[in-house]
Amino acid sequence: MPLAWMPLEALTEEIMDLLNVKNLSVGYYDRFKQIVPAVNDVSFQLQQGETLGIVGESGCGKSTLARALMGYCRPGSLIMDGEVRINNLNILQMNSLELLKLRGERIAMVPQNPLSSLTYHIKVGPQVDEILRIHQGMDSRSARNHTLELFSGTNLTDPELIYDRYPHEISGGQRQRVVIAGALACQPAIMILDEPTTALDTTTEMQVLQLVKELRKKRNMALVYITHDLTLTDYICEDVLVMLNGSVVEKGSVKRIFKVPQTDYAKMLISSIPRVDSENGSSSFRLLVPDREPLLSVKNLKFRYGRHGSLFATFKPKKEPFVVNNVSFDLERSETVGLVGESGSGKSTIANIICGLLSATSGDINFDRQSINKAGEKRSLDLRRRIQIIFQDPLSSLNPRHRIETILSRPLKIFFGLKGRVARDRMVELLESMELVPDHLSRFPRQLSGGQQQRIAIACAFAAKPDLILCDEVTSALDVSVQAKVLELLKAIQTKTGVACVFISHDLGVVKQVANRVIVLQKGVVAEAGFTKDVFAKPKDEYTQLLLAAASRQNDAPIPIHNLGDIQI
Repeated sequence: MPLAWMPLEALTEEIMDLLNVKNLSVGYYDRFKQIVPAVNDVSFQLQQGETLGIVGESGCGKSTLARALMGYCRPGSLIMDGEVRINNLNILQMNSLELLKLRGERIAMVPQNPLSSLTYHIKVGPQVDEILRIHQGMDSRSARNHTLELFSGTNLTDPELIYDRYPHEISGGQRQRVVIAGALACQPAIMILDEPTTALDTTTEMQVLQLVKELRKKRNMALVYITHDLTLTDYICEDVLVMLNGSVVEKGSVKRIFKVPQTDYAKMLISSIPRVDSENGSSSFRLLVPDREPLLSVKNLKFRYGRHGSLFATFKPKKEPFVVNNVSFDLERSETVGLVGESGSGKSTIANIICGLLSATSGDINFDRQSINKAGEKRSLDLRRRIQIIFQDPLSSLNPRHRIETILSRPLKIFFGLKGRVARDRMVELLESMELVPDHLSRFPRQLSGGQQQRIAIACAFAAKPDLILCDEVTSALDVSVQAKVLELLKAIQTKTGVACVFISHDLGVVKQVANRVIVLQKGVVAEAGFTKDVFAKPKDEYTQLLLAAASRQNDAPIPIHNLGDIQI
């Protein structure tokens, strides 16, 4: 009997190893049609109820391995050798119908990039409904009700409002939680989580992970957790594989590897972890240049989304709540100000308003003594060069039809008129500063890992030689070692050019390293603000205390799980 139609209870009684991977090798074709290995001879076993972490630098093959576990290869790649057995059935030999039944019901995946996994022109609620209708046979009403329960269980505030929004109308963290809800919909036996919390703030991150742990316990579900955040591996996993250049260089229990790593590479990864409770602060980034006027001044900023697109909204208008409500702050030259808070607290919206992608509902923004209360297309070319933004989701900000060389050459040509050999030399210099090689110029964005895509986006921003950089979760897709290098690069550029930075992140350990001052946002309102060392050492607001407790991975931190009992497990 095929796997897709066998009762799960019968399978688990007969076979101990739920997932068995033997000598798996995956490669990609380069432009010369030669196969370049990405995953090399990987083997491991996973029993029901177990959790396995897979860690390593960006580009080491983690995501490629995750896709292969579901019998999937990206265009231009192939599985060269090995087996992937679920309940002793090799899924690499299944036909398309068997794989369709397998995916979602027996094994599900939470991808790294939520925006690319959601259909942009369909509201997010119906997208989860579709999973329940196809795999669970639910009618429309039952599917909607269950989707709302899933949204509530993953701590999406106002689930009914989120249900009727499009992917671009919700924050990155909210999009990620929608995708997690979709993966949980059919209660799979195996769940693969590929960087599932990179877009989440620390409190929501811990809430989602506690939810996953609870589901694992009640459903006896096996987890494969892929991440560059080693502290999360320590929190949720029992065993771990450490990968380098497509191969497993070390494996064993998480406790053993974290305490006594055997390889130099594992030691380097662990030592690179930024921690919010460390004594190292942002003193090396304190490069304030005295000036009578701040470089950037934001006063009483407010923003709300408008309702549009329906006849009902026209005749019965309803004002949306403020996403940003009366936010004010100044930014000096060479200074870094950190914006922290839960997903949906308004961090990215503030950055989008400053760079001109959104127009404020009210308030004033001044940059270098001039008002910039206007959309980006109405700003001068020099002003657009001086204010650059690095987006949270690199793949959606890089043109998928263009090679990296074309993407990097645009700011050089538009802002400085560089062409030919001079432009290429500058591109190579930018790549090398991001720990990338000239060969990446000939690739498309989809041929790069998430971390490599993010470094290309960072290089594009710095190519313009800006005075202000808006960093929206720029290290969320980076492994800890590359993250440390990127932060050192930011330090070097600030020292050399005096560029100022608004640094948005949910990783409070990183914010503590880079930010001179920090602003804590809660539901669009400033909950607390001050010098980073003071706020982190003695937080005054209860919400700030909650964020810091979650960032410290305290198992007893007061992190509420909303409506967990409402989800049918």
